[in-house]
Amino acid sequence: MLRYIGPMNKSKRHKTTSHQPPPSRRQARKVPVWGLVSGAVFGLVVLFLLFYKPNAEYRPTTVTQQPAPRPLDSWIDRARAVTALFHKVYTPCWEGAYGAIGDAYLFRTTGDSSLLRFHLVDHDLRNMCEGTWVDDRAWVCLAELEWWSATGKTNMSLVMDAMRRYDEARREGRLSSHEGFWSWYNWPPGSGVNDRIFTNSNMNQMVTVACKLFDATGERRFLNDALLAWNGDGKIPGIEKRWYRGDGRWEGKLGPAAFGKELPWDGTGYCSVAAALYHSTSDEKYKNIAVATARHVMDPATGWVDPQDFYQLRMDGNGAFVNFLLDAYAIAPKELADLLPKIEAMLTHVWTNNRGHAKFVLHRESDHGIRNGWNPFGGEDGYNVNEVGTVHAQGEAARAFGVFAYYYSHR
Repeated sequence: MLRYIGPMNKSKRHKTTSHQPPPSRRQARKVPVWGLVSGAVFGLVVLFLLFYKPNAEYRPTTVTQQPAPRPLDSWIDRARAVTALFHKVYTPCWEGAYGAIGDAYLFRTTGDSSLLRFHLVDHDLRNMCEGTWVDDRAWVCLAELEWWSATGKTNMSLVMDAMRRYDEARREGRLSSHEGFWSWYNWPPGSGVNDRIFTNSNMNQMVTVACKLFDATGERRFLNDALLAWNGDGKIPGIEKRWYRGDGRWEGKLGPAAFGKELPWDGTGYCSVAAALYHSTSDEKYKNIAVATARHVMDPATGWVDPQDFYQLRMDGNGAFVNFLLDAYAIAPKELADLLPKIEAMLTHVWTNNRGHAKFVLHRESDHGIRNGWNPFGGEDGYNVNEVGTVHAQGEAARAFGVFAYYYSHR
């Protein structure tokens, strides 16, 4: 049987377990100083070995050591960067329509819903200004019709608004033969406006609008208008007989670009018009003219483009220029197979500031602003060619980069 015997006496337990007397204070003082020092050094060495990491792993991150921004090598990335500034400087009129056309193509390529929201919700195309010149209306109509197409051809309100703008210009008499040939005119007959622009390939982008309205609605009256402007009525000539000289050559009145010159871009604008007519009629005549015009103007021997980088030597409005050429490419990619590399060289020239040798800033790298004129040495005969990143210049740039990114990614 176990028996409780109580706690052990402390003094008795101490006596039975202790065999050595406690060290005296005099003995503790005899520890040498050099021993303490060596022990401390040894401890520090151990700690250093335990916690030391190589410099590359332990180096703190600073602002200068952040990775550099990724170069925008993709044409889609570049188009996005250009249009980001366009959205900041946007105005709801014809300059805004330029960039809206480019954004429609960029939306086709990327499916980026922010582009759709910008142009159909935040800045509804249907609320754009009417403009003064007839081509102002044409650019807005084309932007609406491009977005109608890019979003699946279901939003007929875009078509109806483009139709409204077109019909108002038509009722004003701006499709006329009052100067002896059928064409869209900047001002209706008898308006009394003293304006040096009477008619040119810009104004006749309303023919392109008419073809697209015919495709969207099936209403024959739009195609009849387009054929009347191009071919005349059998008695009075139209666009083709008035200005086309064959083999891609167009001739009209000379003067400052955008102020008196009938055929800016040496007729390149008619690439879009002829391509639209071909799409609506399947008549090879229009396709052949569009192809011949694109080939002629992009041949450096004609003196219109640089022989290496293919930028325009004397003109602004480069986004429209690129758009016109690619409208021809869209209906004849085999015949114009060399066109994409030429336009790529042109846009590379802009993006790199002529490989760093441009006298003027073509591409402002801080915000991706683009100059309206692309001649690196200046001397263009154009409309505000020295502007960089303004709504006009940036809208044109967004158009050029957006349309090109689409065709380049689908080549």
